[in-house]
Amino acid sequence: MEHIENDEQFQGLRVNKGTTEQPTVNPYLDNFKKYKRKNYTASEYVEGILKGNITILGQAVTLIESSKPEHQSVAQEVIEKCLPYTGNSVRIGITGVPGAGKSTSIDAFGMHILKGNDKLAVLAIDPSSEVTKGSILGDKTRMEKLSVEKDAFIRPSPSAGSLGGVARKTRETIILCEAAGFNRIIVETVGVGQSETAVHSMVDFFLLIQLAGTGDELQGIKRGIMEMADGIVINKADGTNIEKARLAQSHFQNALHLFPLPESGWAPQVLTYSGYYEIGIDEVLKMVDDYIAFVKQNGYFDRRRNEQSRYWMYETINEKLKSNFYNNEQVQKELKACEEQVLNSRISSFAAAGKVLDMYFKQI
Repeated sequence: MEHIENDEQFQGLRVNKGTTEQPTVNPYLDNFKKYKRKNYTASEYVEGILKGNITILGQAVTLIESSKPEHQSVAQEVIEKCLPYTGNSVRIGITGVPGAGKSTSIDAFGMHILKGNDKLAVLAIDPSSEVTKGSILGDKTRMEKLSVEKDAFIRPSPSAGSLGGVARKTRETIILCEAAGFNRIIVETVGVGQSETAVHSMVDFFLLIQLAGTGDELQGIKRGIMEMADGIVINKADGTNIEKARLAQSHFQNALHLFPLPESGWAPQVLTYSGYYEIGIDEVLKMVDDYIAFVKQNGYFDRRRNEQSRYWMYETINEKLKSNFYNNEQVQKELKACEEQVLNSRISSFAAAGKVLDMYFKQI
């Protein structure tokens, strides 16, 4: 098609013919064989995990996190076969207010742990968006040194809307990591909130990271978190902040004296350190080792592990019941009808809930 601008009446204008439109897809891609991930059997997953194959371990964790029924059946079989090879690790939970330096500290802790010929798995819980339901999963970028170590496995997982941001399958992931030979497991929480209760129920040592010089040090940490902590550390104790960190240390130590002695018999310690400059890291790790030795000697370590197993049995039952209820077709229809009646003020919320539950229980 000729351009009207090339007509003689338009002097000084000239429009050249354009080139033919090129395809946007690389023509060489037609000959490229599309990569397809191999579907392993449960036995193949277990074999790879026991050999310490990081790739297969990562795929097995993805399988556990999947909500598809066919994936869940294979995942549970893998977990059952891995159970005899678990329980030989030290599980450490780390929490703290946002910005306290949890990821930076884990990077520093991890590098010191690996010096002792240990293998470390870091399970970092990343908060999911309430709007898009997505997660950035960027914890590896804040663990620059640890992420390139061959004896370290870092797995960021989306919270997926579960209570307090704790990934629902973190406990199962711990089992797989232990079977793969990782004898140190670190579970990082989203931040101070309800997630601490769940993380506390799956670790041996619970570490609370706090900052100094942010106002009233005790205001941001409530009694429930303080009582759960087996150790408290004040981060960023460097430069001009050292005196503030020491003052916060004394405040926390005095506050802990007001609480009764924990069931473990261990009196929580308060230490200062700098994750960025790696000052005082050895003292923090020694505190963890001293605690583990203490609770193993008095029998609390094994007793707590048993209590945790029982806790997660009931949590799994609750999760299955909830899933079965909401995936029931008759329940879904009744819920929709009752919801409309509630919105039109024809029935109360409590009566509607009772009606749906009665219908569900009659089916069982």
